[in-house]
Amino acid sequence: MTEDLQFDKDGRLHHFLSIEGLKRETIVEILDTAESFISVGEREIKKVPLLRGKTVVNLFFESSTRTRTTFEIAAKRLSADVINLNPSVSSTKKGETVLDTIDNLEAMHTDLFVVRHINSGAAHLIANHLPRHVRLINAGDGRHSHPTQAMLDAFTIRRYKKDFAGLKVAIVGDILHSRVARSLIHALNILGVPEVRVVAPKTLLPTAVEQLGVHPFHNMYEGLEDVDVVVMLRLQRERMEGALIPSEQEYFRVYGLTEEKLSVAKDDAIVMHPGPMNRGLEIDSAVADGPRAVILPQVTNGIAVRMAIMALIMGGNVQRERKGKE
Repeated sequence: MTEDLQFDKDGRLHHFLSIEGLKRETIVEILDTAESFISVGEREIKKVPLLRGKTVVNLFFESSTRTRTTFEIAAKRLSADVINLNPSVSSTKKGETVLDTIDNLEAMHTDLFVVRHINSGAAHLIANHLPRHVRLINAGDGRHSHPTQAMLDAFTIRRYKKDFAGLKVAIVGDILHSRVARSLIHALNILGVPEVRVVAPKTLLPTAVEQLGVHPFHNMYEGLEDVDVVVMLRLQRERMEGALIPSEQEYFRVYGLTEEKLSVAKDDAIVMHPGPMNRGLEIDSAVADGPRAVILPQVTNGIAVRMAIMALIMGGNVQRERKGKE
């Protein structure tokens, strides 16, 4: 179902809902296209005309700072008209359904929706409801998927490590509740990363997590030994039911990333974090601000990656635009 919704009959991206169902060639096309957009942010005039005349609506039913802002910047750099809405404090709070909200906005000639929702599957529900000429990007749905975050993380890894072959990647923290982890695991497996590890207490790992194509660890020193990339996750306390950790202090002692724990990784290992980052809980400030952290470049890269995804699903002729600038 996801694959049918995500692709046109000719195999081109139509919606961007999930990493599942994507082929390696599609992911590489996104990463390559994003590479061509990196330089746009370095120009005096940070604009390309690919989406001129198009209307993009950022529809965030769940709060966000980085994702919503980078989507807004990305759309504006593509010359689209951008509307930002928080329907959770307006239409839906007054009793309007999600699909009625979508219908009203589509009636205003919206071309592309960027949707974040607290419920898993919401993006698929909306995409299935939209007329075929309107496109949708999933900006995160419940605990299910956050595909553009996975793409910007993969893009960041490729910029620092060049090739995915031979890499060891450790994802540390609240795997159970993390749509970021789920999407990134799928992306890394598709891209051919030979070893993806998840490091967490048993209470924060999904049942039968090995079926996702990962190697689980409960000890930080063992999980980080000789890895090339460390991806830290925040504790998603808003999604937790019951006490899944003894205390925040104990969690940091055992699973917080410190320079001492990082010392068992490779000397050139990079440290990533999708944000928001909780210093002193999942990561120590000395690491977050240290030379191996690439957390702020992740944010910068997110703009180029989201530009690439928007351009590709909207049918923008990226190659023609690139040639015109050469």
